[in-house]
Amino acid sequence: MKAMIFAAGLGSRLKPLTDTMPKALVPIAGRPMLEHVILKLKASGFTEIVINIHHFSEQILDFLKANDNFGLTIHISDERDLLLDTGGGVKKARTFFENSNEPFLVHNVDILSDIDLKELYDYHLQNSGVATLLASQRKTSRYLLFDTEKKLCGWINKDTGQVKPDGFQYDESLYREYAFSGIHVLSPAIFQWMDAPHWEGKFSIMDFYLATCRQTAFFGFLSEELHLIDIGKPETLAKAEEFIKGFESLK
Repeated sequence: MKAMIFAAGLGSRLKPLTDTMPKALVPIAGRPMLEHVILKLKASGFTEIVINIHHFSEQILDFLKANDNFGLTIHISDERDLLLDTGGGVKKARTFFENSNEPFLVHNVDILSDIDLKELYDYHLQNSGVATLLASQRKTSRYLLFDTEKKLCGWINKDTGQVKPDGFQYDESLYREYAFSGIHVLSPAIFQWMDAPHWEGKFSIMDFYLATCRQTAFFGFLSEELHLIDIGKPETLAKAEEFIKGFESLK
């Protein structure tokens, strides 16, 4: 099975730590974020991983080399010239995925969760959507909106009332509100939707999903009990350490 890890980000919210290292190598409970995600993917049966790089990229390359790629086949998607955001990052890596019908899982490097990645991947295979987004019921101001068939229909910012896509009519009786996790499974068919001129260079995968969800099938793997931490800020580092230690104590 194939996967991609988004590891190219600047990690601006984690300064000053990221003034000297990439976000992906910020340690959590003695191991870099990237290692935690790689090992979770490996334990779930993924054998081939694409990692995108930009900020302090040589440190990531040296880390992978020092660990012999953790016994996996690892490819590098080089964004050193231009950081492409999540959508542009997926599109740049298309050569690793588009020559087969095999779906691939995409995982943000700064997300820790207790999701069974194999279960998510298998759900995507059974559901035959172009993408499957892991989403959960957690408190936030911005929600993805799914219909009763778990199809992605839109997005809302509850603080401002802004909705996407353009012209979307929000009716809370028709849609279920879930927060995106930063983990999703994509089929290579997604690249044909990215061939439009609008989707060139740097763009957000979420903007892409919301702009095209009326034309194609993006589904939610909707969890009521997902435990997840976004390690985006220094104050979440301590919580992430407790999260990791809690899981290790259960092993």
